[in-house]
Amino acid sequence: MRLDPGAHVHGTVRNRAGHPVDDARVTLLDAAGNTVATTVTDAHGAYAFNDLDTGDYTVIASGYAPQAVPLRVSGEGEKDADMNLGH
Repeated sequence: MRLDPGAHVHGTVRNRAGHPVDDARVTLLDAAGNTVATTVTDAHGAYAFNDLDTGDYTVIASGYAPQAVPLRVSGEGEKDADMNLGH
């Protein structure tokens, strides 16, 4: 994904059946693989990372088998990064 500086990435983590996964760990990595931020999903499977700098990122969710979503931040705005976790 490509977003502008100060961008927000948010999404929902769901299991294979499509149900939200609460307390799933979601990690934001920079292009070098360094951890930028970590959070856990709420009761609705939702997570968010705010005020991101320009760059390439990967969002990884774990709770079942880990799932990764690459994204690019290039300016202000918002981007969804929903993930489905399998068993």
